[in-house]
Amino acid sequence: MKNILSSCRLYGIVDMGYTSPQQVVPRTLALIAGGVRIIQLRAKGVPLPQVRSLAVDMQAVCREYGAIFVLNDYPEMAAEIGADAVHVGQDAGPLAEVRRVVGDVMLVGRSTHSPQQALAALAEGADYIGFGPLFPTGTKPGRASIGLQDIAAVQAAVGKLPMFCIGGINGATLPQVLAAGAKRVVIVSWLLQQADIAAAAANVINTMNAAAN
Repeated sequence: MKNILSSCRLYGIVDMGYTSPQQVVPRTLALIAGGVRIIQLRAKGVPLPQVRSLAVDMQAVCREYGAIFVLNDYPEMAAEIGADAVHVGQDAGPLAEVRRVVGDVMLVGRSTHSPQQALAALAEGADYIGFGPLFPTGTKPGRASIGLQDIAAVQAAVGKLPMFCIGGINGATLPQVLAAGAKRVVIVSWLLQQADIAAAAANVINTMNAAAN
């Protein structure tokens, strides 16, 4: 899984704030068709039995097509269903406790909102980090954006640790984010609201690959 993770440039999230239960599998397939190889289920406020059902369905699709399935929050559920990865926020406590629940094989990602938090996640042994929100975003209403000025320095400080920039990134803002030094991004609402999710994802990945060459 770490080999797949290291090759990922676009991280997809099937967010239930923008997705009906019936759309979960089709949208997961669309992201995969567009070249996305790490996909998270984010189901804030959804009853746990439904989260589990959706997670099992998404995981089966990801496993069939060689993509990493990530469950946002719920380390116990991630361990129970054998998810490929779990993603936790700053409120989840020490990553050592998350590791105790999910074991040493599962990938563990951490949301970070400052250079200090990014370095702390590196020290704690996170397998990857999210860094943001770079811009104001409807996915996390009310959370202050952190801007682009720290991307390059934090990217250099964390070295080979995969760092996915997140928050308000879309087709218009992507070039600014790449110019600021980002190597990997998460795109949520903009991507999920495209008429052709697969084509939009492929275009983002192609843009990122061209910028890296």
